[in-house]
Amino acid sequence: MEILTWKARSEKHLTLVQLEALTGISKTTLNYIENGKTSPTLRQLEAIAAALDIKITDLFDSRYK
Repeated sequence: MEILTWKARSEKHLTLVQLEALTGISKTTLNYIENGKTSPTLRQLEAIAAALDIKITDLFDSRYK
């Protein structure tokens, strides 16, 4: 499964610092999620989706989606 937070954030023209302010998730953690170094929790996905005004399912790609 691929996490698409970078794509979604870029489409909204937000920086990591701005997304950090909107979600309460540190920019380091957001960066790790975007670069595949860590997997987000469901709460983190929900916070990111809410901040970007998108569905949680828009944040990942999977053949089982």
